[in-house]
Amino acid sequence: MKIVRTVKELKNLVSEHKKNGKSIGLVPTMGALHEGHLSLISRSRKENDVVVVSVFVNPTQFNNKEDLIKYPRTEKEDLEKLKSEDVDIAFLPSVEEVYPEEDTRQFDLGTVAEVMEGKMRPGHFNGVAQIVSKLFEWAAPTRAYFGEKDFQQIRVIKKMSQLEGFDITIVECPIKREIDGLAMSSRNVRLTPEQRMIAPEIHRILTESVEEKKRGLKPADIIDNVIKKINAHPFLETEYYEIVDSETLLPVTDFSVYNGNESYPVGCITVYCGDVRLIDNIKYL
Repeated sequence: MKIVRTVKELKNLVSEHKKNGKSIGLVPTMGALHEGHLSLISRSRKENDVVVVSVFVNPTQFNNKEDLIKYPRTEKEDLEKLKSEDVDIAFLPSVEEVYPEEDTRQFDLGTVAEVMEGKMRPGHFNGVAQIVSKLFEWAAPTRAYFGEKDFQQIRVIKKMSQLEGFDITIVECPIKREIDGLAMSSRNVRLTPEQRMIAPEIHRILTESVEEKKRGLKPADIIDNVIKKINAHPFLETEYYEIVDSETLLPVTDFSVYNGNESYPVGCITVYCGDVRLIDNIKYL
């Protein structure tokens, strides 16, 4: 595995591989790697000749500076995991390398970046678009891999990729969960033992809500039920829960319009467990 910290070195390595006709798989991460990340890397390994993994805590997507400070950084452990996954190139740049000057680009991402997370975290998705567009340019991947836990983020990245004219296949990968159902996240390490015991209730309640849909409940009623059930637990407070169209991310008011459609309803949720912000989602198929 080659560990690179400069854009120039990354571009040179990728260029050599592409000259030899090799496909490139990119897995962008912010480090603190867990099994969810490793599942993306494993899939990329199977589908590409060369695997590039970036590890960079991107400051421009944090609208809360305290959250940026608290975000876990575990470079030594991350590199060991990347070596064990047979990664070809690990890209670990500094903030100064990625942003030698302020990135003032504003992306016209439309509705997919304005709802839910976009509403709660102003500027977040523009920061995501800034860093991912840079990685797409520098790594020039054939395919890029993202986890469905960040469901809205994938829609934003697809929109950015379209706007910027990148010819890259965006591969959506299923959520990786702990045995008790909690969606794997780098933020989970910040949960206290008591909070960690309660946090899986988020997924359990979402799973129950799928059964409510099968019994004929309307989206608005399901939303109310989910929020009430989650907020009834100690440590848990729902920031938002919305059932939206999987492509447009606009609110769904009637499940029946989806019979046979390519898109589908998906429930997206953000819950504070203590002061740790957890996100999850579930498909209403």
